[in-house]
Amino acid sequence: MKKTFSILFIIILLIFNSLSINSCGSREDTVSCFPSTPINVTLNLNLPAYFNLNQVGGWVYINEQQSGTRGLIIVRVTGNNFKVYDRNAPHICPDTNTTLEVKDNISVICPKDNTRWILLTGQPSEGSATSLPPKTYPFNYDSTSNVLNVYF
Repeated sequence: MKKTFSILFIIILLIFNSLSINSCGSREDTVSCFPSTPINVTLNLNLPAYFNLNQVGGWVYINEQQSGTRGLIIVRVTGNNFKVYDRNAPHICPDTNTTLEVKDNISVICPKDNTRWILLTGQPSEGSATSLPPKTYPFNYDSTSNVLNVYF
């Protein structure tokens, strides 16, 4: 009887543990299955590849090494201020068609469910499937050298 109870308890514990690891419950800024990857990207905005970031509202995709699991979207918001978004959708577990994309230079969209955010602010658009904004990362910008460093 004691041995059967112990085995049953271990099986229940294993089932509960595997459910909690694979679940997609909400956290403060993303779903619990959001990948956590170190970010360390340095961009010289004087280079042609980053020309769009020299004007307010300009944006680029960054897919370099150490730019997350699916890359970043960087947009210049004001003279010395940027938004750096992770391209993983913050509200659903990573899957096919959950890589965020810029649409019409004004929105960030999740192709899976058409959830939209405002590109310059990260705020969800009306009718979005979530109130979570895209995950953002801190940055340092040196205006004298025109170098942007993103890190996490």
